[in-house]
Amino acid sequence: MPATARTTTPFDLDAYLDRIGWEGERRPDAATLRGVHLAHAGAIPFENLDAVGGTAPSLGLADLMAKLVHGRRRGGYCFEHNTLFAAALEALGLRVTRLAARVVVGAERFEDRPRTHMVLLAEVPGDPRPYLADVGFGAVTCLLEPVPLTVGAEFHDGGRRRHRLVHAPRRGPLETWVLEAGRQGADGGWEAQYAFTPEPFEASDYEVANWHVATNPRSPFSRRPYVQRLLPDRHLLLDGRVLTETRDDGTVTARKPGDDAQVRRVLAEEFGIAAPEGLRLSEG
Repeated sequence: MPATARTTTPFDLDAYLDRIGWEGERRPDAATLRGVHLAHAGAIPFENLDAVGGTAPSLGLADLMAKLVHGRRRGGYCFEHNTLFAAALEALGLRVTRLAARVVVGAERFEDRPRTHMVLLAEVPGDPRPYLADVGFGAVTCLLEPVPLTVGAEFHDGGRRRHRLVHAPRRGPLETWVLEAGRQGADGGWEAQYAFTPEPFEASDYEVANWHVATNPRSPFSRRPYVQRLLPDRHLLLDGRVLTETRDDGTVTARKPGDDAQVRRVLAEEFGIAAPEGLRLSEG
């Protein structure tokens, strides 16, 4: 094969698995898919600091490995996380279809929200059901483990969250799937998180969405820091100047770091993130 036709991948499965602390089997099966998904969710934080600094983050695998896996002490948002995770699943022998979803939390009409969230369908050899996998949703209701693409069944992923998939009314030839999260509290109701169809999306599609999310002045991700981390018994969220801790029992506490130096300390000590030099992190 001519040198110009050869392709190489900068993805390093050993380094990735070491980064997320996965020491289990490396098999293309459901148990490995669940375990690696949960390990990734607990190891690499969600953050949008590149966008806050006015830059759309690179989605190239070499750059993602350098930022999220190797020594830069950073995380990323959905396009970064799920691009990296898809490469890991494929290296483990699973087939992955990359999709785009509409984040519909609080929306009256799903169609009013653009497709700005990347999700994955992972296929396990011998299993007739694909799995919805998503390690990049920036919310306390994010998936901890992949869930089978099955209508109506309730899943307790990671033993800590409740999710289910339902169908929305169809407006075209493809089924519209909706991920719902179980609310805590007495009512135990459900809240729609995002909606998607099983139409494959390509790298060029995500480049456009990534640029829009990171640089559009109306995007919430371009205006203020939004950082989250999953810990064994709690979830941390830094939204602008508010640090919120949500424990698994539903207890919520919040505090406000003050100036940039305090926010940087919070990022380093609570999230394990080294914020870029010169980036303004506090508001007002």
